Amino acid sequence: MRTAVTAVQDSVEERDLIFEGFAYTCRIVRQGVPRTAPLLLLGGSSQDRYSWQSHERWLAPLCTLITVDLPGYGSSDFLPAHYDIGFLADAVQHMLTEIDVPEVNLFGGCFGEVVGLRFAQRHPESVRPIVFAGAAIRLPGIYTDAVPRVSRALERGAVEEAAEGLVQLFMSNPGAGKVRKHTAVARLLHRQFMNQTPDELRKAVEHNRRLVTHGCYEPLPVPDVPSLVFTGEYDTLCTPDMGRELAATMPSARFTTVKEADHLVTVERSQESA
Repeated sequence: MRTAVTAVQDSVEERDLIFEGFAYTCRIVRQGVPRTAPLLLLGGSSQDRYSWQSHERWLAPLCTLITVDLPGYGSSDFLPAHYDIGFLADAVQHMLTEIDVPEVNLFGGCFGEVVGLRFAQRHPESVRPIVFAGAAIRLPGIYTDAVPRVSRALERGAVEEAAEGLVQLFMSNPGAGKVRKHTAVARLLHRQFMNQTPDELRKAVEHNRRLVTHGCYEPLPVPDVPSLVFTGEYDTLCTPDMGRELAATMPSARFTTVKEADHLVTVERSQESA
C-alpha cells in the first residue's frame, strides 16, 4: 500500500548496500533541522521501504526517517531461511554504520518488532527510545496453523487462495468489533498480496520458513530506554495480552491499545500511530 505524500524534508536518498554477500537497499528521508535522533522504521514482512510514505507528513518534520528492505525482503536479494533473525538484526547495524547514523529511535511493527527487538538486544548502544506495534514474543497459534496452508498455496501458484488466507490472518473478524477502514484495508491488503511478483512470492514462502524454523524471540537483555508497546484492541494475530507479555520483558516499557483497530493499526489509525 504505497501513497505518495509531500512531507517537510530536505532530501530523499536511497543507498544500495551489501551485507555478508547479500545486496539490500535503504531509503533515507533527511531532515536538516531535526528535533530528535533519526527514526528507524522496521515494518512487517509484507511491507517494504516505501510503505511508510503515508506517515511522512507527521514524522518527517521531526527527524530523519530511515526505512529498509533487508536481505530477503522487498527488492533486496533472496535470503535462504537458514539465515536467522540475528543475521537480520546485524544487517540493521551494518546499515547504520554504512550511513553513519550512530543512534536511532526505533519503531518495529509486526515482523519489524521481531527484528527490531533482536537488534536492540544485540546492539543496545545504537538504540534510543523504542516503540513496537502488533508485537509478540511467541509465534501466535493461528500463524503456525496457517503457515503450512498458505505456503503450500503459494508454492503451487494458488495466489488467490493464499491472499484470502493472509487477509483473514492479519485482519480481525468483522464481527469482533468496530475497526476503522476495515473493508477498505482488507481490499488493499488482498490486492497487494495478489500483485506480488514470483520473486516476492518466493521470499514470502522463505520468510515463513525462517520464522517457523528459528522462532521470533530470544530471552536476551533489552536496553533500559523509554519504550512503548501498542496494538489494536481487536488484534487477533498478536493480541493485547501478547503485547503486554512483550512489554513485561522490557525494563522501561508501557503498553496500551488503540481503539477501533486490529493488527493493521498503523494503516487503520495512521495519524495516531505516527
